[in-house]
Amino acid sequence: MLNEEVLIVKLKDPLTREASFRTLISTHKERLYWHIRKIVLSHEDTDDVLQNTFVKVFRHIDGFKGESKLFSWMYRIATNEAISYLNKKAKHAGTDIQSFGEQRAENLEADTYFDGDEIQLQLQRAIAKLPQKQQLVFNMRYFDELKYDDMSDILETSVGALKASYHHARKKIELYLTNEI
Repeated sequence: MLNEEVLIVKLKDPLTREASFRTLISTHKERLYWHIRKIVLSHEDTDDVLQNTFVKVFRHIDGFKGESKLFSWMYRIATNEAISYLNKKAKHAGTDIQSFGEQRAENLEADTYFDGDEIQLQLQRAIAKLPQKQQLVFNMRYFDELKYDDMSDILETSVGALKASYHHARKKIELYLTNEI
């Protein structure tokens, strides 16, 4: 893999942009896919959001200032794209984002691409009950095992606020799961 600084230079150079972008996609596609999938839950929707994410990255790479890691910047774009996508879907369905997310979690069992067991299904239902920011923080910390500093770059929130959100999310999930089991 190329050094990040070298890759950024190659991505900004019109002569090497396309080949470098293919490298970028192959390097980060899977990790971004799973991040988005935890937000939108559906495989088909995840593919759409992932494609939109890479289109935005390609279009806006010249504006990347290097104030954060390239992956953090892409992660932020993916997160925002996923949230925007869900907001549009919820609006189209005539419901609020919280109810829409809970409905999607309830229907997860019918998703042919979901291969989790009953405990994983209950966990997803519990996560869907959280406020959106707590969902993001919980998923990024628990599943993606991101450090708080990286999460702070991505979500543009203080480390202290992230730690508090994660703590509250864990407590709510624990309460939900102990009442459901």
